[in-house]
Amino acid sequence: MVNALTRVQAMIQLDRQKGASFAFLMGVIILMLFGLVRVMNWMSDEQQLPLSQLVVEGDQAHVTAMQVRDAVLSDGNLKSFMLQDVDRIQASIEALPWVKHVAVRKQWPDTLKAHITEYRASAIWNGQKLLTPDAEVFQGAPSDVADTPLISLHGTKGSAEEVLRTSRELEDELRHIGLSIQALSLNKRRSWRIITRDGVRIELGRTARQERLARLVSLYPRIKAQDKAIAYVDLRYDTGAAVGWKSETDDANSQD
Repeated sequence: MVNALTRVQAMIQLDRQKGASFAFLMGVIILMLFGLVRVMNWMSDEQQLPLSQLVVEGDQAHVTAMQVRDAVLSDGNLKSFMLQDVDRIQASIEALPWVKHVAVRKQWPDTLKAHITEYRASAIWNGQKLLTPDAEVFQGAPSDVADTPLISLHGTKGSAEEVLRTSRELEDELRHIGLSIQALSLNKRRSWRIITRDGVRIELGRTARQERLARLVSLYPRIKAQDKAIAYVDLRYDTGAAVGWKSETDDANSQD
């Protein structure tokens, strides 16, 4: 009888302990949930930890800190450290003409950092845009590189890589006869035209480009020996070339 009573008392005591443990656990969970709600409310408050500093790093030859700032603020003021969407900011900065890539990150507690990689221009494309050394067309303005003697290339849509590659091949050949290319164009009929830096127009035409170029390299020293100002050399013939000379009026105009 005594043993049975003792077991009942022990079970009651155990139930009380379990009840106390459960109540304690529930209290801890409630406190944690309350704290989490407080933290979430704090994080969603735009007044907490506002982003107030912008640091621009990397290339800044053609992209200014002011341009980056304007791009960052193009959709309104910055939000808080927790709420600001850096992908949106990155897209806004990459829309700037000279920006090839930008890495945007937040630095605790109030700073936004943007690391800029600019395009590198190697040629002017169709008079309005620029080309990278890899023939990528970008929106930089030719006036941005007015102090740099870039070659001017012209071509149809999708021909940038071909025209740039051809300009390099032609430049290597023309260097042997003292010529340098100022402009190269490929028209819709796929006819090639060169303008040299001393103003000579060279017509290569549509076919047999390599053969005609070799002919030019062979003939040009004799043409140059005429000691006249050359206006053009037309190689669109089976043999030889047509040569035009600048008039005295042309020479006077070129010196103005």
